[in-house]
Amino acid sequence: MATSIARFSRRGVASTLIRRCFAAEAALAARTEPPKPKLTVSPSPDRVKWDYRGQRQIIPLGQWLPKVAVDAYVAPNVVLAGQVTVWDGSSVWNGAVLRGDLNKITLGFCSNVQERCVVHAAWSSPTGLPFIFEFTGLPAETLIDRYVTVGAYSLLRSCTIEPECIIGQHSILMEGSLVETRSILEAGSVVPPGRRIPSGELWGGNPARFIRTLTNEETLEIPKLAVAINHLSGDYFSEFLPYSTVYLSHLESLFRVS
Repeated sequence: MATSIARFSRRGVASTLIRRCFAAEAALAARTEPPKPKLTVSPSPDRVKWDYRGQRQIIPLGQWLPKVAVDAYVAPNVVLAGQVTVWDGSSVWNGAVLRGDLNKITLGFCSNVQERCVVHAAWSSPTGLPFIFEFTGLPAETLIDRYVTVGAYSLLRSCTIEPECIIGQHSILMEGSLVETRSILEAGSVVPPGRRIPSGELWGGNPARFIRTLTNEETLEIPKLAVAINHLSGDYFSEFLPYSTVYLSHLESLFRVS
């Protein structure tokens, strides 16, 4: 019994000595081993500096780069892709998508495209609908002229909207449709391909039908609505500068302390 106990104790002492020896050799190797060089990646000078932290607002496609006027307001989570032109005083609100990958999209002076709208354009000759463009004589691009208000959640594709019009919320304008000046579409209206909305009239429904003629007072209120939204976008525009205007309050507090 005593012999077996002594044999087990000698094995335990030997294993302990071996572990200590290996630990000492590892520590010595770690101290004498030269430090590994740090890997650094230097960006290429000719690389386009995009911000990949979130959603890209401006997406160039080939030679086409969206153009936004200096005083136009484009919300941070808007997507402008390809052949898109946003003119002076206009505004594109949160979540809207203007996809000019197939043809041009133009947003005229003091017009606005509100939340979650989708604006698209077809090829110059859409499949199965060449007669529409021959009949109307309109290009396949999407044109939103000046003083136009496009309500939230609307869908516009290869249509033309002349100056001073109101497009109600959740409206759909199909290929080749034309909304003439000083007209109003009710909310939820669907304008079929090639349909023309005459000037000075109120249309609505699915498909859109004539409801009544607008009064002179109603037509005068159309550009006023666009101007009011333009003034409202100015408040948003000042808050989405690179450094915003929050620093002004901080400077005022510093001046009061000093």
